[in-house]
Amino acid sequence: MRAIVISAQGGPEVLEYAEHPDPTPGPGQVVVDVAASGVNFIDIYHRSGVYPVQVPSPIGSEGAGTVSAVGEGVTGVSVGDTVGWVNILGSYAEKAVVAADRLVPVPDGLAPDLAAAALLQGMTAHFLVRSAHEVKAGEQVLVHAGAGGMGQLLIQLSKLHGATVHTTVSSEAKAELARAAGADEVHTYDSFADTLRDSMDVVYDGVGASTFDGSLVAVRPRGLMVLYGGASGPVPPLDPQQLNRQGSIFLTRPSLVHYIADREELLWRAREVFDWVAKGELKINVSERYPLSEASRAHEDLAARRTTGKLLLIP
Repeated sequence: MRAIVISAQGGPEVLEYAEHPDPTPGPGQVVVDVAASGVNFIDIYHRSGVYPVQVPSPIGSEGAGTVSAVGEGVTGVSVGDTVGWVNILGSYAEKAVVAADRLVPVPDGLAPDLAAAALLQGMTAHFLVRSAHEVKAGEQVLVHAGAGGMGQLLIQLSKLHGATVHTTVSSEAKAELARAAGADEVHTYDSFADTLRDSMDVVYDGVGASTFDGSLVAVRPRGLMVLYGGASGPVPPLDPQQLNRQGSIFLTRPSLVHYIADREELLWRAREVFDWVAKGELKINVSERYPLSEASRAHEDLAARRTTGKLLLIP
């Protein structure tokens, strides 16, 4: 099979596309013929060293496809089933080995590439609006980078739960995408803090270094700041007294892995995301599909914020 592996951590050039032996499933595992792999910022963190991995290492954390082989002891999964997964290294490949208890079934009628596009970001948006903070009708919500894949999902789900949604973008073209996703108010990055000062019940910030201080300004007293990523770089160390000065606000830095550690919770989140997609309540904007061999270009485009929706690699 062909797959992407890194032999060192660094820039996009370390993504090596080459032939590798076809995998075989061990006990409790299955092999999946990959239909599509999602491209996410966590992949950039693995590649660059923000999240250290032992090299050489496979890469890619999300995908969907058809089960082609089943290992010893596996029940509930059969050859020919369409399945998806997240947080499994090795998803940038023609074939992936996945623990059977980390698979989610893809409903009939949902294309595997759309399932791959929906899972990691969809379940992240799910836990952010349902669990890290339960968005309620009438709340004021700020979503940064509203034209990006995560931003569009957070806008839609916050609106679905009855919130008034503000967002930030870097251009008028991106503003139109954010409005199309349902944003009520669109702001520039240099003006949002002063405009929204002390008024947001919750801020969802996946941008990080360049927006963090302004996000704290925008949160109302005793409101919540949710830092879920760092697309612009890591946030410097914070003096907890700053949270006091801003109005006794709360700060959390959550990660999807801790919100799907239990299989029942994993299946619940995936099921609700797929259900919203099937009903048309959650629209997945796949903005780019790249051949697997062009993973480095996908990383470059995502890091440079040249994209506006979900990116997929197609074997």
